[in-house]
Amino acid sequence: MGQSQSDETPEPGDLIKILRGGYQHWAVYVGDGDIVHVTLPPGADVQRAASNTLMSVPTEKAMVRREKLKEVVGNNKWRINNSLDKKYKPRSPDIIVEEALRQVGEMMEYSVTSKNCEHFATNLRYGQAESRQVLNTVAAHSVIAAKFFRG
Repeated sequence: MGQSQSDETPEPGDLIKILRGGYQHWAVYVGDGDIVHVTLPPGADVQRAASNTLMSVPTEKAMVRREKLKEVVGNNKWRINNSLDKKYKPRSPDIIVEEALRQVGEMMEYSVTSKNCEHFATNLRYGQAESRQVLNTVAAHSVIAAKFFRG
């Protein structure tokens, strides 16, 4: 389960991308098999959240949690993804982990398009909140719309 779904060994400060069907969930590895990530707060309506599409999820609250990587991954696959290291200089692993742990238990605003789990994780690693997942989806929708309106 979980940990066995990747041959990689993460280091503190690495970004973890969990592949979940049509989307990816992002987290920061903080050591000892633990990640810090943004997830639904206690009592959230999981059924309603799961049924929303990318563009229809309203701004809501999310919670920063520290959990075991293998428990969050479940039967999904995961990998280390520090691909933005080519674009941004990563912060020190000590700073990344310290800031991640400081936020555990906090509630934060959540928006799938501007304040999602990938924005949270990249902001911790680089000091820049970026979601390639959102940028790629928006670009794909723009191409489809352009083809549709051209006739």
